[in-house]
Amino acid sequence: MENYLIIGASSGIGKALAFQLAAMGHQVFGTYNKNEINLEHTQIKYHPLNVLDETILLEFIPETLSGVIYCPGSINLRPFERIKPADFINDYNLQVVGAIKTIQAVASKLKNSENACIILFSTVAVQIGLPFHSQVSASKGAIEGLTKALAAEYAPKIRVNCIAPSLTDTPLAATLLNTEQKKEANSNRHPLKRIGTTDDIVNMVEFLLSTKASWITGQILHVDGGISTLKI
Repeated sequence: MENYLIIGASSGIGKALAFQLAAMGHQVFGTYNKNEINLEHTQIKYHPLNVLDETILLEFIPETLSGVIYCPGSINLRPFERIKPADFINDYNLQVVGAIKTIQAVASKLKNSENACIILFSTVAVQIGLPFHSQVSASKGAIEGLTKALAAEYAPKIRVNCIAPSLTDTPLAATLLNTEQKKEANSNRHPLKRIGTTDDIVNMVEFLLSTKASWITGQILHVDGGISTLKI
């Protein structure tokens, strides 16, 4: 049994991952902010946490931690000229500074594990460039740089990888998939002709956390239905 910390475990990918890791017998420590979860589960312990607080307290984490997965994110698609500089800063604080605070708070506990791993999330928009994605791309581009820098700094003790999905069917993307027409149009943009599911992403996270991925670090893994590399 391993101990895992999931920041943002109350919805979408984080929630699905918490249940999958728990089903495998691991101990999961999940955090929530707005979406409170009242659940009695022997393998999952939920704690309130706002990563935007100046100081975040993770005292509930045991001394040995095998993995931290940082899931908070936002999708604000607007024309660049309508986005205030403060909006970029707020997004950066959520997606990048929050991850930094979390990793700094638990780094010593990760170093106590024989198979420690940090997993962050980017977006396919960093790779291919999409209109109206400047806000999310700016923050996630920073996440990709942070991934590689930390992978180098923490090697060989802690592996650090990043998953860059395309559009995935989660509550975060609900407004982009709230009609059958939108679902069909977005599916057809992908070479594999479908939208990503939480299982697609969770299965990759599970692999990266495992010893099967023990020679993988510093990577940006594109789980995106082929859209970042294929033109068909």
